[in-house]
Amino acid sequence: MESTLAPCSPVAASPAEGRVLGSAEVIAALAALAQEHRLAAFRLLVEAGPDGVSAGDLADRLSIPRSSLSFHLNQMMQAGLIVQRRESRSLIYSADFAAMAALVGFLTENCCRGAGC
Repeated sequence: MESTLAPCSPVAASPAEGRVLGSAEVIAALAALAQEHRLAAFRLLVEAGPDGVSAGDLADRLSIPRSSLSFHLNQMMQAGLIVQRRESRSLIYSADFAAMAALVGFLTENCCRGAGC
């Protein structure tokens, strides 16, 4: 799947809502994504957009046990990458797009020494 976020794009260079991450937050976010199931789940949540996906649907789509998924979702929530909300009896998870933009912004802050990429 090809990324739609171009390097040095305005979204990457200017995180949404002016959110700025420190080194410790960046390390926590990257560590949370450095696992196969968490990375796959995060990508599904990004694809789903702000509407998010229920925990059960995520577990089914990733073909992993719900108890394992719960652990992975908690890791990403603690890292500030995703948010959770309750809709009736379901827990719905979605990517925190401001956090994602801030992470990309941190990684590309000094891209190409300020020259266009």
